[in-house]
Amino acid sequence: MGRRLRFFQPDHCYFVTARCLQARFLLRPSSTTNALVEGILARAARIHAVELFAFVFASNHVHLLLRAPRGNLAGFMQFLLGNVARKVAPSNNWQGRVWERRYAAAPVLDGEALVDRLGYILAHGAKEGLVRRCAEWPGVSCLAQLLGQSVRAVQWFNWSRRLRMTKRFTGRSALVDPRCAEPEQLEVVPLPAWSQLSAPERADRVRAIVDAIERDAAKAHPSPLGVAEVLAQRPETRPRLPKRGPAPLCHTSDPKLRTAFRAVYVEFVKGIRSALAEVREKSRALRVPSYDVRIYLWPTGALVAAA
Repeated sequence: MGRRLRFFQPDHCYFVTARCLQARFLLRPSSTTNALVEGILARAARIHAVELFAFVFASNHVHLLLRAPRGNLAGFMQFLLGNVARKVAPSNNWQGRVWERRYAAAPVLDGEALVDRLGYILAHGAKEGLVRRCAEWPGVSCLAQLLGQSVRAVQWFNWSRRLRMTKRFTGRSALVDPRCAEPEQLEVVPLPAWSQLSAPERADRVRAIVDAIERDAAKAHPSPLGVAEVLAQRPETRPRLPKRGPAPLCHTSDPKLRTAFRAVYVEFVKGIRSALAEVREKSRALRVPSYDVRIYLWPTGALVAAA
């Protein structure tokens, strides 16, 4: 089965998911992992001018709710996932590939669906029976920022500077050496559907969502695993039955919006096929009008669409 073509539009919000190889706990929370992840996320969002609405880093996957007004979602994700793989894996004594496959990014088409996706992100940890309360999740999460200050100071660890100071690793502490730290700001932006609300009103809505999540979680998981057990998990291990399923084309509460988006996407795919036919005729690279998508004809005759 071929991969679904990327179709990124700058004015759309996206729900993004990336999973670790074989669902292993390669992002298991720790002070080192959290410090590295926060800095990477903050720098990626700043240099790519991405609006972060919500995020959570689980032990074996990451969820993001965001918008890329410059149409550069692919560049942001390349920076984020590449740096997480290069920096977090060594902190967990893991060598080799980190991500199982390319990330999934589905547009969120209306305000109700945005709130639903926000709730899905906030529910991590509690809905799986890992912790009793959402705020107890020991990994990187946006919950505290949604309830309090939307901007917080974090640190980007410049490993190029560290390697210029010493050519050898000197243990886990060297990965977050304060001498190679650079200040960054990790910001959470209000949901477009909540942009007219005051900060206290937005916080009240988040609390209501969290309260409902924790009530449901208490019924489903009377005895959660607990923070200590989460932190004790070995990064190379994996759950017995990891959750898997196809990514949806989009998220929306309105069937009409889903139908309309599907029609637009079908037209986009037709345009790509038409461009492929032109490339096949002219045997050259051709830019198609869809945010940095290029069609290439390689010397072997294979046609490739790349974002």
